[in-house]
Amino acid sequence: MSDLLERLRGRGWRMTAQRRVVAEVLDGEHVHLTADEVLARATARLPEVSRATVYNTLSELVSLGEVTEVTTDGRAKRYDPNAHRPHQHLVCSGCGTIRDVHPGGDPLGDLPVSERFGFALAGVEMTYRGLCPDCARERTRS
Repeated sequence: MSDLLERLRGRGWRMTAQRRVVAEVLDGEHVHLTADEVLARATARLPEVSRATVYNTLSELVSLGEVTEVTTDGRAKRYDPNAHRPHQHLVCSGCGTIRDVHPGGDPLGDLPVSERFGFALAGVEMTYRGLCPDCARERTRS
């Protein structure tokens, strides 16, 4: 489970009821919701939360570095609360499900100096792709 709520409290982030419900919806392991999914879940918990509040809160959380935006294959942006734990993503090519994965090794160190073109490396983003079990089963039935 992510520690988003704890991190926000530790920063002294102003926790209104609306902002809290957005953070609660995002908090968890393997959470990669779109803004519309966050809105739907937040309004189910707190009907008076507005679209603008959800979008503004998501933007602020990204600006603070507490949530990262994940975009795959031109699909809608998704929001990942595991911003402080190094990980990569495993994406289903069928339904778009995203899972956090923690491969071994050092992807920064694995890039040979000859392939760095003088860059001072700061990070790496890798995406693993495949079919989730449900999509793989569906494909074999077709």
